[in-house]
Amino acid sequence: MNAFEALAIFLAGGVAGAVNTVVGSGTLVTFPVLLAFGYPPLVANVSNTIGLVPGSVAGAVGYRRELAEQRRTSLLVRLAAASVIGALSGATLLLALPAGAFKPIVVIFIALALGLIVAQPRIAAHSARRGRGGLGRRPATAATFASGAYGGYFGAAQGILLLAILGLTLDDDLRRVNAVKVVLAGLVNLVAGVLFMIVAHVAWLAALLIAAGSILGGLAGARAGRRLPATAVRGLIIIVGLTAILRLIL
Repeated sequence: MNAFEALAIFLAGGVAGAVNTVVGSGTLVTFPVLLAFGYPPLVANVSNTIGLVPGSVAGAVGYRRELAEQRRTSLLVRLAAASVIGALSGATLLLALPAGAFKPIVVIFIALALGLIVAQPRIAAHSARRGRGGLGRRPATAATFASGAYGGYFGAAQGILLLAILGLTLDDDLRRVNAVKVVLAGLVNLVAGVLFMIVAHVAWLAALLIAAGSILGGLAGARAGRRLPATAVRGLIIIVGLTAILRLIL
């Protein structure tokens, strides 16, 4: 790895940390960068997952005030447990499937993630209209488990998916909902990352560079999340995601 590649990976980690905290889908920034520098898709995914964990912690610290205001503790514990179990399931599936299966599956996942990003404003509007008539505990737990499994396998736009689920579950201010999203997505990355560290091949230098950048990005993203419009960020993620799909196909 030369100095330019190291700087690019560090900066991508910073952008991803901020994007994960504000919107979700930071993986669509770091994953294509790792692919561009020649990392195999499976190694890039594993290293990226580990690298983004510190950014989630930094984002949660940045949202500590909103987290302290949460009152539905029992439901949040239930959703956290569902996220952890889902993450283990998804990460195990990633490691159990043949390495050759990862590339076509990820192309589908990135396409679905981009679809979620495009649909996110409508999902948010629908959540606002639903008000208190949102998901019950069991549907919310099942949906959170599914998002955790998705995050454990790949994770791009898991934050968008979680925002949709939590928006239909929690009758709360969007800032506090987003704070919960940061914690749940961070748990998924942490659990999957620990498993990957034990049994998978990790590009440690790339993971450490992403981690360093994501910490700064996570702290900055928590500040920006209170006032930054997501339209420009969403457009950038779509461009990066389409680039990743083209690179994987070609």
